[in-house]
Amino acid sequence: MSKVEDFLSQAEEREVIEAIRVAETNTSGEIRVHLEPYSKIDAFDRAAEVFDFLHMDNTKRSNGVLIYVAVEDRTLVIMGDKGINDVVPPHFWETTNDAIIAQFKKGNMKQGLVDGILKAGEQLKKHFPYSKNDRNELPDDISVG
Repeated sequence: MSKVEDFLSQAEEREVIEAIRVAETNTSGEIRVHLEPYSKIDAFDRAAEVFDFLHMDNTKRSNGVLIYVAVEDRTLVIMGDKGINDVVPPHFWETTNDAIIAQFKKGNMKQGLVDGILKAGEQLKKHFPYSKNDRNELPDDISVG
């Protein structure tokens, strides 16, 4: 079994997916989580590839967010689409990153992702609040590479 398969139990995966659903009830933003063992290239560049592969740049308001984790590399990248980057301050994702890392350091991988997802939802709500016409544009499942 790889470290990716050990990273979250099935029950923990369900909790992470539920956190995505909860976070997205307050925002038109779309949040995805991608896990893979390692990145053969720079983690930011790899996250950009995954962002594109998952079609996260195809949302109506360009407000997709990827939480990318290279498990064996112990690397985390949070990447927002152009619509987000155009309206947020420079260090917008630091609090989300900090929430995830704080739990990861304690060995609480699931809770790190849940905390980060909920924090991302709070951040997105400020700039992309939910409206009655919003629809879920991207799957809420965890992507694994």
